Amino acid sequence: MHPILANNDTFAVKEKVGIFKAANSYDFFHPESGELIMQSTEEDLGIFTKILRFTDFKTFTPFDVTVRDGAGRRVIRVSRGISFLFSRVEVFDENDIFVGAFQERFSFPRKKIEVLDTDGNVVLILRGSFLAWDFRFFRLTGGGEEEVARIGKTWAGLAKEIFTTADNYVLGMSPALGSQNPLRMMILAAVVCVDMVFKEHKS
Repeated sequence: MHPILANNDTFAVKEKVGIFKAANSYDFFHPESGELIMQSTEEDLGIFTKILRFTDFKTFTPFDVTVRDGAGRRVIRVSRGISFLFSRVEVFDENDIFVGAFQERFSFPRKKIEVLDTDGNVVLILRGSFLAWDFRFFRLTGGGEEEVARIGKTWAGLAKEIFTTADNYVLGMSPALGSQNPLRMMILAAVVCVDMVFKEHKS
């Protein structure tokens, strides 16, 4: 696992927006210092997908997003094929080894995504509200569920100048996960997954 994920529990995320921008891309900042520490881009976006991104079919299009550190080294890769009903998103580590997947499930009134390990076992549940930009990870325990991470709009101690537009988020992970827990890769990948699956369907 990349050291950035082992050494940080909180990330400020800023989506790069543009009127004629087909690709999805994000900047990841240190929330207190405002330092840019990671960037994500869709590399090798096909012309047919680019065209569909500007139509009502954009929520069905595939994506392949790579998150890289400041030196250009891969941190994770997040990929989805064409989606017609319930999305399945696969996540790969810095060596392009499969580490898990997100599987969208029907749930009302809140959307739900299962986080699966490499054997297809459910290791986390990601729930989000249709009405509020608030998404939370829950780890299944013997006594029920334990919240271990959250994606939201506000967080204490943020560099306020980072958050100047609506397309900004904060990812916070519980230190209880442990610095070397591979679930950190899945939780980071969820920023891309949530924005491309939940937000786009909402809009």
